[in-house]
This record gives sequence, C-alpha cells and structure tokens, in this order.
Amino acid sequence: MRDRLIFAGQLLFTLLVAAFLVVPALLSIMAGVTENYFRGISSGVTLQWVVQVWELYADSILLSFVIAFATLTLTLLVGVPAAYALHVRGGRLSRLIEEIITLPLAIPGLAIALALLLTYGGFGTFRRSWLFILAGHVVFTMPFMVRSVMAVFATIDIRTLDEGAASLGASPWRRFVDVIVPNARPGILAGALMVVTLSLGEFNLTWMLHTPLTKTLPVGLADAYASMRLEVASAYTLIFFIMIVPLLVAMQLLAEREPKS
Repeated sequence: MRDRLIFAGQLLFTLLVAAFLVVPALLSIMAGVTENYFRGISSGVTLQWVVQVWELYADSILLSFVIAFATLTLTLLVGVPAAYALHVRGGRLSRLIEEIITLPLAIPGLAIALALLLTYGGFGTFRRSWLFILAGHVVFTMPFMVRSVMAVFATIDIRTLDEGAASLGASPWRRFVDVIVPNARPGILAGALMVVTLSLGEFNLTWMLHTPLTKTLPVGLADAYASMRLEVASAYTLIFFIMIVPLLVAMQLLAEREPKS
C-alpha cells in the first residue's frame, strides 16, 4: 500500500511538471490557429496566420535548417577525428587542447559572438553572409560533439581495437572508418542530436551575428513577437514545432537504435 501511494505521488508530480511545461506551448499553438486570441477559440479557427508567417519568414526558416545541417557537417568532420586523437594520444597537451575546445561551454553566447565580431567583423563579405553565423554555431556546438564521442571512447578499449586493426594491415583511414566510427556511433548520434537542436534554437549568439538578410528562425520568432499580432507570432511558433519536432524525434530514434552486428 505504501509503495502504491509513493508511486501515485511520483506519477502525479511528473504529470504536473509535464503539464506546467506543455500547456504554455499548446496555448501558443492554439493562438496561432485562432481568428482572435483574445476572444478565444470561439472566434473561429483559421490558417491565415500560418500562411502569412510562411510568406514573410520562409527564407529565415529555411536558412535556419541550412545553418543547422552545415553546422552538423562541420562538427562531424572536425569533432569526431579530434575526439579520437585526443583520446588516443592522451597526455598533458591533449588535455589542454580538450579544455580549449570545450571552453565555449563556460562562455555565454553573447561573449562568443562579440569575440567573433571583434576578430572577423572587418571582413565585410564574410560578415554579411550566413557563413558568419555558421562559424559562431560551430564554435558554440563543437564541445558537445567532442564530449559525446569521447564519452563513448571512455567506455570501450578503443586503443586495442585500433592496434588490432593495424596489426591486420589496415591503413589509418580504414581503421578510422571501419573501426573507430562504428564504435563511436552512439556518441556521434547523441552529439548530432545536441548540435542540431542547439543550432536551430540558438538565439543570443545568432542575434548578435545576424544581419537583416541573414535572420534565422529564433531571431525571426523574436521579431514576430515584438512587432506583429500575437496570433502571427504564435503561428510562427507552430511552424517551428511542425518542422523541428519530427526531426528531433527521428534523430532520437536513430540514436537509440542498436547497431546491427
């Protein structure tokens, strides 16, 4: 009886916390398909706000996904080999490099953006392009990829696997592709999930780096809430959910799937 009461209490607490987090999002989504938010759902249901948002911000939404997947590509190409090298080499120098790579975790996004502006802001073409935002996102998200992969390496004897493949005559490239990457798959997928999520939702750093022609989804959302009707801003939120939630669910399922032997 006591265990049932404890379970019921824990379940009730979990449901209350979930409701506290989910209800505001649901209300915002409902506002995006309501004729008049202040009159409620009785005013009628419409998709005109969603259409209006897509017409106004389609470029910003698509740019966000371009930057997110470009960020993921770069963090994979740089972060996975870096994690492998840091884990295999070891030593004081490797630990120092690891700390430098993960330093952005302790620095606010605004500070990273300011540093990039002070360093590269004078390069006009680069400053005005979306590549400038991409550079900031790579710096901001790289630690999550490196840490995720290194956490997997810490649970397996990657050095023995590497040496075994080398003793069989495999080249460094073959060892990395056929041995290291498959064993690092859980960490790579977990890192990819975090990188894409952070890149799509990052506001502070992006707000400092963007230009009127390089607005991303979070910046456009903030502009919509500040300068337009609440229904339009809520429709923007609805589009955000429609586009990002299936993507994140798919990536989560992929990360949880066991690799085939």
